[in-house]
Amino acid sequence: MSKFVIDQSHSEIGFKVKHMMITNVSGKIEIYNASIQANDDTWENAKIEFEGDASSISTGSTDRDNHLKSADFFDVENFPKISFSSTSFNPNGKLEGNLTIKGISKAVSLDVDFGGLAQDPWGNTKLAMSLSGKVNRKEWELNWNSALETGGVLVSDEVRFAIELQFVKQ
Repeated sequence: MSKFVIDQSHSEIGFKVKHMMITNVSGKIEIYNASIQANDDTWENAKIEFEGDASSISTGSTDRDNHLKSADFFDVENFPKISFSSTSFNPNGKLEGNLTIKGISKAVSLDVDFGGLAQDPWGNTKLAMSLSGKVNRKEWELNWNSALETGGVLVSDEVRFAIELQFVKQ
């Protein structure tokens, strides 16, 4: 059994949400930990764990970030962590697991682009993958919104993930 831990300097937990139905706002979680445990001979059904600090959500706008951290969205005072625990992993297909936000756990499925293993110049074994997918934020009671005079809403219900992960073998 091998354990890999996140290499944060080569990883990013990103998301995008449509704003005013015409453009995307990008954000990321800046403080997090993640690990993978797997049999050495196969990555099938590796166990992947993630925990992020909800107060580290950043979109590049202090006012928007403060709103996201408020009770209207993530309520970081009462729910400081965002977590994910895998239930199945296919390196050539899907990562499935439970995403917990605001104490609510829901099953999610993410597409996997498995980069594989490589040795870095210092002899460390690295593992890399890209993950993508989408969820409906209202399933985690991230409900705040505002109707637009022209029709539609200010913030889309759909959140898209763009995640780049690199791990180092322990």
